[in-house]
Amino acid sequence: MFKIGILTISDRCSKGMREDKSGEAIQGMVAGLNAEVIRYDIVPDEKEIIAQKLIEMVDVGGCHLVLTTGGTGCSPRDITPEATSMVIEKDVPGLAEAMRLASLKITPHAMLSRAIAGIRKQCLIVNLPGSPKGATECLDVIMPALPHGLSVLRGDVSDCGR
Repeated sequence: MFKIGILTISDRCSKGMREDKSGEAIQGMVAGLNAEVIRYDIVPDEKEIIAQKLIEMVDVGGCHLVLTTGGTGCSPRDITPEATSMVIEKDVPGLAEAMRLASLKITPHAMLSRAIAGIRKQCLIVNLPGSPKGATECLDVIMPALPHGLSVLRGDVSDCGR
């Protein structure tokens, strides 16, 4: 069973000014994986706080997958990719590329996404958009690859190359 962390990055949600519908939508979707959400947090758009929370979820919490939502656009406060870059050890660009490609079929705004994905230790970290619609559409795109990717990341390479 995979251990999942969900991290919502939003100034307004972190202050209780808005309900976190994206984090809730992600929780509902990952129920389809052989997984359990063991961490769920909301933080403001602050690079150091985001990076520290990602490190905590992976290094202390033992998450195999961390899904972030929010902070991937072009506004001055959108710094999730930069915070994620601070903590990952390897890039996994295909996930973000696949999300943007699929999203471009829905909206031209997808090309403005700066989302990234990468690996820290034996955990995959993926940035998703902040809107519930964008987050679920993007997660739906990568969901078929996640079980295999997470298994390989944990050392199970028995079905690679088939």
